Amino acid sequence: MLTNIYSKEIEELFKTPIVQQTAFWSVVKKKLGANTLAINFKAQKSGMYANTNSSELIISDLLLIIRKIDKIHSVAYIPYGPELEPDEEFQGLFLEELSECLRSFLPKNCIMIRYDLCWESYWAKDQYEQETDNPWTGIPEIRTQEFRFNFNTLHWNFKKTQFNILPSNTIYLNLSNNTETILQRMKPKTRYNIGLACRKGVTVRPIGMESLEIWYKLYQETAQRNKIRINDINNFRAVLEAKTHNSQSPAEVILLLAELDHKPLAAMFLIITGNRGSYLYGASSSDNRNYMAPYALQWEAIKISKSRGCTEYDMFGVSPNPDPTHPLYGLYKFKIGFGGDLYHSMGCWDYPLDKEKYNCFIASEMNSLGYHIN
Repeated sequence: MLTNIYSKEIEELFKTPIVQQTAFWSVVKKKLGANTLAINFKAQKSGMYANTNSSELIISDLLLIIRKIDKIHSVAYIPYGPELEPDEEFQGLFLEELSECLRSFLPKNCIMIRYDLCWESYWAKDQYEQETDNPWTGIPEIRTQEFRFNFNTLHWNFKKTQFNILPSNTIYLNLSNNTETILQRMKPKTRYNIGLACRKGVTVRPIGMESLEIWYKLYQETAQRNKIRINDINNFRAVLEAKTHNSQSPAEVILLLAELDHKPLAAMFLIITGNRGSYLYGASSSDNRNYMAPYALQWEAIKISKSRGCTEYDMFGVSPNPDPTHPLYGLYKFKIGFGGDLYHSMGCWDYPLDKEKYNCFIASEMNSLGYHIN
């Protein structure tokens, strides 16, 4: 199925709408201490899709992030990759062959490959085929997921993780229409709040590295309010500093600030890659929430994305359905109002390369409730 697999320069990663599979993202991760690897490969079309006998080869690639978990061992993480998505019946087999091919490119003591798959969830597609309008009930238990994913593989080696690193549920907005149509697709309350923010005098402008502290103060306030782990300011500095203009997969980073009379109310990172604008990080003040600054911020980001030629906008991370008990339900209510379509991906899947050490890693990971193990 796969052929002509080789490593290449990070700058040669192909253009893609997926931020986490770009040369830009590699530079961000290198600034934060990780090693990265770009792999090129070809896949035969007939081994990827059911309704073709074509021997044509599809050229694709992927970005791997290598992280040390102790002085000797490491793990390979593939964020939202590979981008190439086979038909369901070939997915497990394709990823199994890819994993075995990747072994020779990885560090000697790499114990696993973790794929954070952006492929659409089987169970979401099942619902679409049933033509039901009921909210998605979610994924089945892990054993059922693993059975279905491994069904056509040779070794039944894939393990579903207990949690995902990147969001597995998002909302995509179609930007191919004019701005008036995009507005009309929004829920009335969202359109009203965008107008309200404007009438109250909220303005939105891009800011740079000199204003990073303004962003970080809003971010800390948001994290404390929502009881989430606070990332170091260097994480955001790396995103602003990363430059990949000479690569095939650059990104435009725009830090937007919504304010009223020079008082910061909300801010967000907009990342433009390929034909997609992505809302990557957001923050807001606990004060003056009646000014609806986050609505003005998102609307400006949508308009900027469209002006850059984007045909879609990724709201990045919501609850899988309108469940008030879900910790991301507030984000769901806010983001679904902009008129996009809910998308459910497969999430994280592990391919152990050293099963004994992998089992120890998973036990440690569960105890630490996080991905990074020092």
